[in-house]
Amino acid sequence: MHRFLLHNESIRETTEPCLLPGQVGFLNGWGVFSTLRVAEGVLFEWDRHWARMVRDAHRMRVPMPESPEILLDGLRRLIDANDANNGTLRVAIVRNHGGLFEAPGQSRKFDVVAFTTGLRNWGESVRLAIKPNARQGANEFRGAKITAWANNLSWYEEAHERGFDEVVLLDEQGRVSECTSANLFAVFGNEVVTPALDTGCLPGITREVLLETIQVDGITIREGHLLPADLERADAVFMTSSTRDVLPVTEVEGLRIRQESDVPARLLAAFRAHISSYVDSRRLSVSRTV
Repeated sequence: MHRFLLHNESIRETTEPCLLPGQVGFLNGWGVFSTLRVAEGVLFEWDRHWARMVRDAHRMRVPMPESPEILLDGLRRLIDANDANNGTLRVAIVRNHGGLFEAPGQSRKFDVVAFTTGLRNWGESVRLAIKPNARQGANEFRGAKITAWANNLSWYEEAHERGFDEVVLLDEQGRVSECTSANLFAVFGNEVVTPALDTGCLPGITREVLLETIQVDGITIREGHLLPADLERADAVFMTSSTRDVLPVTEVEGLRIRQESDVPARLLAAFRAHISSYVDSRRLSVSRTV
C-alpha cells in the first residue's frame, strides 16, 4: 500500500487513525468495493466500475455518494498524492448505521476509503486448486462485490499453503463459478465460454469488456455453464481480472489442462489495445475541457 489514502474528502497518511470500532460496516463487512487499474493516470473503465458499485450498493442497502464526479475527484487526488499513475486502486463505500452495535453520534451515513498500490507481477500462468460448494447461484446477493471478503481470503491462503496460486470455486450444483478474485474462461476451438452469472460468479469488469466490447475476427465469447470436466476438454483455460488482464491457467487440481490455442494470446493483445485506446480517449476528453 502506498503512503496516502483517501478517507471521505481527505487525503491522509495510511498510518493515521481515522475509523471507529462502532462503524457498523467495518465490523460486519457491510459495504461495496471495486479494484481498478490505473493506466497513465487514468482510471480504466471507471464508468463500468461505478455502475457496478451502484447496483451492488442498492442490493445491499449501502448509501453511495451523490454523484460519480464527487468520488472521482477524490480518487484522482489520491493518485496524484501517491504518484500512482500506473498501479492499482481499491475504493470501498462502507455503511455506518444499522444493527445493535452502532457507535453514537455518527453524522455520516457512509465512509469512503480508497488506497493505491503498485501493479503486481502475477507471473506467466497460474495453477488452481478446486473448492466445492463455494458459491451459491440461488442466493439473492450472488455476484455482489462486497467488503465481506474473509471466505475468499481464507480459500486463497489455503490454496497457497497447498502449492497452488488460486482456486476454482464451484457452485452448489458442482458447476465452475469463478476464482476468489478472477473470472474463468475456457476455449473450445474459436468459441470462448465463461460461467454464467447464475453460478454465483462476480460480473467482473474485464469479463464484461471481453463479452461486450472486445472483437477479434473469428472468435466468439459467450456465457454458459462449465463443469470441471469441461476445463479438461478445453483447448485452453484462462482467467481475467482488473489486475491480471488475460492470464493462462496451466493446471487445475486433479485435471489435465491444455494450452493448445492461440485464442488467449489474441484476446490479451486486443484487450491491451483497448486499454491504450481508452486511456487516449480520456486524455483527449480532458484536454478539450481545459
